Amino acid sequence: MSDASLKVLLITGMSGAGMTTALKALEDLGYEAVDNVPLSLVGNLVQPPQNSLPDKAFRRPIAVGVDCRNREFSVEAFIEELDDLTELGSLDVKLLFLDCDNEVLLRRYVETRHRHPLAGDRPLADGIRAERKLVSPLRDRADDLIDSTDLSVTDFNRLMRTRYALTQEPEMVLTVMSFGFKHGVPRDADLMFDVRFLRNPHYDDALRPLTGKDRPVQDFVKEDDGFSPFMERLLDLLIPLLPRYRAEGKSYLTVAIGCTGGRHRSVFTTETLAQHLKDQGQDVRIHHRDLPKQ
Repeated sequence: MSDASLKVLLITGMSGAGMTTALKALEDLGYEAVDNVPLSLVGNLVQPPQNSLPDKAFRRPIAVGVDCRNREFSVEAFIEELDDLTELGSLDVKLLFLDCDNEVLLRRYVETRHRHPLAGDRPLADGIRAERKLVSPLRDRADDLIDSTDLSVTDFNRLMRTRYALTQEPEMVLTVMSFGFKHGVPRDADLMFDVRFLRNPHYDDALRPLTGKDRPVQDFVKEDDGFSPFMERLLDLLIPLLPRYRAEGKSYLTVAIGCTGGRHRSVFTTETLAQHLKDQGQDVRIHHRDLPKQ
């Protein structure tokens, strides 16, 4: 793919998962952002007829939102259009799929009182399930996936900037995330590690209200004979992998550390791992997914 190829980002996914937020973020980053485009017009939008406008008018990267809100939406037609665009040597085409947990989507629709495009006269939950079944082939085909289930608007925008900024990042952005298994595993994690083998501060009455950011909890976890050997082996695994991911052109990597509730062991392990990686010169961001839920 030539460096001069026009960047085209097609965005689809679950209705309510953040299409409007994603397109607004991309517009702020310098993309020409267009929402709810009929499939029949996507080709003309990203590859306009010759002499219709000066060439330079179409050199801005383009982000196009296409989903089931449009009556002519068809997964088969979408994939065919994606294949046709990908075959054009003048375009650098990527597909982003926006996902979200069904229960969170249901709550968003109830809160906003919007109608789901596939619900019709059926219950809202039926429309969400029907859409998930419909668009699942596009999720499998996507070049990138963003799960907005646990993301605030601020976190969503930050993630879009990290992945789609037009200025090239000097280093791969590495995110180390803590989470609690009882809240579900993070679906956008690249690597996941379970630290539930460590002693649990939850069962100490004095430590239960604290988090892995507090010194008493940190000391408690560090005293576990398994913590230091685990951290050493985890670093021995990760450090050699990072340059290999970079060599494959990966601009971001998410490492998830899980315990039962996402409050004590995983938080301290995440903080410790992130600090070790920073000491190695890595660009590291920390995200404690489930601390706000406590």
